[in-house]
Amino acid sequence: MPYLESEIFIKGNPADIYDIAVDMEKFPEYMEDVEEVNILERNGDVNISEWVTNIDGTPIIWTEEDRFDSKNLSISYKMIEGDLDKFEGEWKFTPSEEGCQVVLSVDYDFGMPSLTELIGATLESKLRENCQMMLVGMKKKIEGSNN
Repeated sequence: MPYLESEIFIKGNPADIYDIAVDMEKFPEYMEDVEEVNILERNGDVNISEWVTNIDGTPIIWTEEDRFDSKNLSISYKMIEGDLDKFEGEWKFTPSEEGCQVVLSVDYDFGMPSLTELIGATLESKLRENCQMMLVGMKKKIEGSNN
């Protein structure tokens, strides 16, 4: 199964950065490709969320389960409904002296080996770009648009 990680360093309090990531409904305000995030259910540290993103003009919609771990500053997610066979991963927020290293991992499977063989590299590139866009959007939100 394909797997990728994107990471970025953000200056700021790691707990504050984590809190911004937990507030997923606001992602469309500062993440270019994220059009909507709707929380369908809240149950303690577990949410069910519906996502609408746009990658190169193509809308991608899925529902995922999000698990929040404020003690370890991590968020795990797993698609429960959508077009892929597998789409899951984790946000990790690792404190450092001047801020926080944020890592977004994605483990996915398109579910169609022939499609993956044909255009898998292009789809992986687009997914990597999308992950980086999300991290850069978060960095700008925390540090300000001048950084």
